[in-house]
Amino acid sequence: MEKMSKLLSIFMAASILLLATACGNSQKSDREEVTILYPNWAEGIALTYLSKVVLEEKGYDVELINLEPGLIYGELSKENSKGDLFLDAWLPHTHKEYWADYGDKLVKLGEAFSGGTTGLVVPDYVTINSIEELNAHRDRFNGEIIGIGSGAGIHASTLKAIEEYDLDYEQITSSGPAMVASLDKAVKRNEWIVITGWKPHFMWMNFDLKYLEDPKGVYPTDVCAIISRRGFEEDMPEVAAFYRKFNLNEDHLYSLMAAINEQGEDAGAASWYEANKEMIDAWFE
Repeated sequence: MEKMSKLLSIFMAASILLLATACGNSQKSDREEVTILYPNWAEGIALTYLSKVVLEEKGYDVELINLEPGLIYGELSKENSKGDLFLDAWLPHTHKEYWADYGDKLVKLGEAFSGGTTGLVVPDYVTINSIEELNAHRDRFNGEIIGIGSGAGIHASTLKAIEEYDLDYEQITSSGPAMVASLDKAVKRNEWIVITGWKPHFMWMNFDLKYLEDPKGVYPTDVCAIISRRGFEEDMPEVAAFYRKFNLNEDHLYSLMAAINEQGEDAGAASWYEANKEMIDAWFE
C-alpha cells in the first residue's frame, strides 16, 4: 500500500510538472511574432528599431532581418514568407521596378514618411548648382559619383542620370555608411564630392548640403511606404491598424535618427519612444 502511495505521489508530481510546462509553452506561443525586413539605410534602420521597441511594449515578439531591397520584396511576395513587413518602400517611383515585379502580391498599409526625395548631393561650399554643370568640373570630382548598393532604386536613377545628362562620370557602388564616411572625409578637407543622397537622412543634420538641380526630372519625389505580405492584416489586425496610422514628419524622423546615432539602435529608439509615447500610443487606439 505504501509503495502504491509513493507511485501515486510520483505520478501526480509528474502530471503537475507536465501541466505547468504545457501552460508555460501555451503562454509563450500566445505572444504573436512580427518579422520586419529592413535595408541598411539610416531611415529604414530608425523606423524598424522604433517599431521593434513599440511592438515589444505592446506584447509582441519582434524579429528583424537585414536584407537588400530586392530580396525584401521577393521574400514578402512569397506565399509562405518568413517576413511580415517592410517600412521603407520608396514608391511609386524609386522602387517602381520592384513593385512591377512583386506589387500584385503585396499590400500597402500606409506611409512611414510622406516626403521622400532623392538626387545628386554636394556640400554647400561647392560652387555649382545643377547636374548639367558636372562635366565642366569633372577633375574636381575625380569623375566619380559616390553611391550606395546596386540594389537601391537611387542607384538605377543615377545610371539614368549619367545617360540623360551624358555625364563623363562613374558611379561608385558602396553602402550607406561608406557613402557618409566619404562625405565626412571630403568635408573635413573642404574637397569637392558628389554623392547619391536622399531625404530623410541624418546627413542633412550633420552637414551643410544641397541637391543639384535636376532639370530633366530624373530623380522623383516618393513616399516611404509601409508594405506587408498578403494575409498580414487578417493575421494581425491590431498591428496592421497601427501601421495605417503610423506616420512621422521630417522633424520626428531626424530626431529619431539622431537619438539612434548617439545611443545605438535599441537604446536610441527606446528613449525617443518614451519622449513621444503619447503620439505613438494613440496610433494603437
